[in-house]
Amino acid sequence: MERIPVERRRYARVQAPILVRPIGPASLQHLPRQVGDIGLGGLRAYSDEAHMPGTRVELELFLPAGEPAVVLAEVAWVETLPPGSPARFDVGLRFVLVSSTDLRRIESAIGA
Repeated sequence: MERIPVERRRYARVQAPILVRPIGPASLQHLPRQVGDIGLGGLRAYSDEAHMPGTRVELELFLPAGEPAVVLAEVAWVETLPPGSPARFDVGLRFVLVSSTDLRRIESAIGA
């Protein structure tokens, strides 16, 4: 019997011209990367750093217009990518804390 994956997302994800990078002491060492997909509940992005599921990360989202949005996200899942990929890991992040202003700006940027 084949196992059918269950979609647990509460919000649809879309492709959008949004860049992301972690905030922190070494944030200037990280170039912003294109998000893989994004929704009002989280995003998927590439990373060269290993993250454990459950880890919380503060992120800066560079939206098409205006100042960057800041979110606190939790690592939901991590997949190791094969050699030659754009990064070492593919990471799913769930938004934990987002200001209402930044959430409205994200919503506008993704056309939700």
